[in-house]
Amino acid sequence: MKIDKYAFTQTLLQTSPLKKICFCISLLLLLSFLFLSSQLHGAQTSHSTLAPTLGTSAIFELVTLGDSGGIEDGNLSAFLLRALPEPHYIALDAGTLVNGINAALSNNAFKNLPVKIDNTLSPTGNILHHHIKGYLISHGHLDHVAGLLIASPQDNNKPIYALKSVNQTMRNTYFNWQAWANFTDKGIPPRLNKYQVIDLLPQQATNLQGTQLKVTPFRLSHPLESTAFVIEYQDNLFVYFGDTGPDAVEKQGKLAAVWRYLAEQMKAKILRGIVIEVSFDNQRPNHLLFGHLTPQWLMSELTHFHSLVDNKKQLKDMQVIISHIKYSIKNIVDPKVKIKQQLEQANQLGFNFVIAKQGQRIVL
Repeated sequence: MKIDKYAFTQTLLQTSPLKKICFCISLLLLLSFLFLSSQLHGAQTSHSTLAPTLGTSAIFELVTLGDSGGIEDGNLSAFLLRALPEPHYIALDAGTLVNGINAALSNNAFKNLPVKIDNTLSPTGNILHHHIKGYLISHGHLDHVAGLLIASPQDNNKPIYALKSVNQTMRNTYFNWQAWANFTDKGIPPRLNKYQVIDLLPQQATNLQGTQLKVTPFRLSHPLESTAFVIEYQDNLFVYFGDTGPDAVEKQGKLAAVWRYLAEQMKAKILRGIVIEVSFDNQRPNHLLFGHLTPQWLMSELTHFHSLVDNKKQLKDMQVIISHIKYSIKNIVDPKVKIKQQLEQANQLGFNFVIAKQGQRIVL
């Protein structure tokens, strides 16, 4: 809005004192309204979607199917990841599957997905059958695979990718015709051949069928061998960590190997984001971590990672999605709130910590 300064001044001088006061008050109210309107407009964002913080356009979409590390059944570790140019996801663990898809649908998390029309299936079945092209399983603990097992009778054919030791655990513990029917193409007959079991080789890239993604796995320290998955799309990276303890406690240097690899890759590629666990708050003693992280241990690991990266600007405001926080039935402060506070208090490097929430959509 343009104002003629001369005309404005003359009008004000020729007006009675009372009218001058009223005029000035009206002008102040108008300016206040315009300012507040602009502020509110700038603050409006979707409750279900977090936008990328890097200076370039988003490449990946991450949907949280389950955010808890136990004991909240129906909300256990599971995410869906896709490159935005394609409509096909890969599942990152599968502690919760159908219930997680339902929660994501209720939260409108698939609003930008070019959905394949199949009138023989419900919206949940449509996502499960046509848009999830495979499973990356970090390890065989039940809170990471329960959703896959329960959904298997009505799932369709697709691959399960994991380290050989992880696939062996799945075969021996679950798909054994005792705990569960053998829906895979390996192990005890009869084999129902719904899932193609693919053994991943550590630190070797594998193309993920039905997508334009490829994955490079890394071993992690946990009571049952766990995995970090570095996922690539063109010149873009994303890393998902299964359960892991800190190197300083585990004494195996497995996280350091992931950080070194990422730092080297980031000389030519863009790391878009990280999903990593923080199971307990800082009050948890080291001897009771059982292969998990606390905020102080995560910050220690990220500080080491930061030191390896040549261009520190690449890490500024990077989204670090915190998963696997242990649900508690005790009458205490919500563990998510406490862990978020402890992370923010220690965050001297400018990371953007996001607490995973079931049904949430994040673009990176």
